[in-house]
Amino acid sequence: MSSLQLGLIGFVVLLALLAIRIPIAIAMLSVGLTGYYIIAGETALLSFLKTQTYWAFTSDSLSVVPLFILMGQFASKAGLSTALFRAANVWLGHHRGGIAMAAVGGCAGFGAITGSSLATAATMGQVALPELRRFNYSGGLSTACLAAGGTLGILIPPSIVLIIFAVMVEANVATLFQAAFIPGVLAAIGYIIAIAIVVRVNPDAGPAGPREPYSVRFRALLDIWPVLLIFLLVMGGIYAGIFTPTEGAAVGAIGTFIIAVTAGGMRTHGFLEALLETAQTTGMIFLILLGATIFNAFLGFSQLPIFAADFFQNSGMSPYTVLFGMIVLYIVLGMVMDSLSMILLTIPIFWPIIMGLEGGFPVQGEDLKIWFGIITLIVVEMGLITPPVGLNVFVINSMAKDVPMIETFKGVIPFLASDFIRVGILIAAPILVLFLPRLVAG
Repeated sequence: MSSLQLGLIGFVVLLALLAIRIPIAIAMLSVGLTGYYIIAGETALLSFLKTQTYWAFTSDSLSVVPLFILMGQFASKAGLSTALFRAANVWLGHHRGGIAMAAVGGCAGFGAITGSSLATAATMGQVALPELRRFNYSGGLSTACLAAGGTLGILIPPSIVLIIFAVMVEANVATLFQAAFIPGVLAAIGYIIAIAIVVRVNPDAGPAGPREPYSVRFRALLDIWPVLLIFLLVMGGIYAGIFTPTEGAAVGAIGTFIIAVTAGGMRTHGFLEALLETAQTTGMIFLILLGATIFNAFLGFSQLPIFAADFFQNSGMSPYTVLFGMIVLYIVLGMVMDSLSMILLTIPIFWPIIMGLEGGFPVQGEDLKIWFGIITLIVVEMGLITPPVGLNVFVINSMAKDVPMIETFKGVIPFLASDFIRVGILIAAPILVLFLPRLVAG
């Protein structure tokens, strides 16, 4: 059996293990270790494990991950999600669908601190669902707006998955953060427009709430100054080149810790709880990274990525046809996998293919890397709300057990339509992704 055939069999076996719900870290480790051993032998495998495990987890570029996770934990303990939703609600709640729009706005703001889709959806769900119920919003719109809004947590910087993508393709993290900002804002606007269309077609789905006086509105804005301060301090510092993403994450973690203690009333128990949850999440991510490292080394020995790149380069298919096929596959994978797992599984194969088709796209070099990364991130997140198994939908429905799952999936259709339109716009106009990085670079 050739190395290439072994690589293909290994990839199929990995997908089969995932289909029977084996955790992706365990599945990647099992297939990667077995395939590496068969191709290279025991001595080479032990030598690889001895060195690669150490260097993978002592990489400076990965130290940013636990710091941003810790920042999100402190932000949650500080009650910033409640302040964000309240501020958006007093300004938008008196419009039809306004509370759902406020939930999307709150998700965008909280996502700018947590960098996690599932965490954003879960936290904002606890805050916004009672208010949506109180004003008799339909179950479908209530749960769908939160499931879709949660996806903003991974697109609006900082984003843990975007950091992992940058490490995998050797891209600049700060540049990718800059590139994600405009698409993230477009996503939030698109979701708000989708809500406006839904309540125009069905006014009962999102009745208007009471109009608050301007004194209350401006007071609510004052309550979210910590979020604005942290975002401007961290992202502004990174964009301006004042400090690296790792330094920015450290500054953000310290800042949110101070806010959590002074404004949120966090005490010793909450602090220890934040540290424990950060350690658990970081451990999970790093175990998946270890599995991906070993599995990708096995794929490299099998030459499967090189074969795939050569095949598509010589197939005669247009680059956009190949890109469209990747988009479809991401949406399908999103039905059963989380975003980080999808990135780690596919990028080692997809990125060489895209590089081989570089001449067929309107952008090349580092610009292609940035553009493809943002497109990939958006499509990966679409999979988290796509029927029949969107993970964000399951998170929200676990908090709204009275809403049938089918009703939520019907509710996400307008948001998916918004996502498809946005992906089409960003593919047709790469400048929307590249404008801010080019502006900052001068």
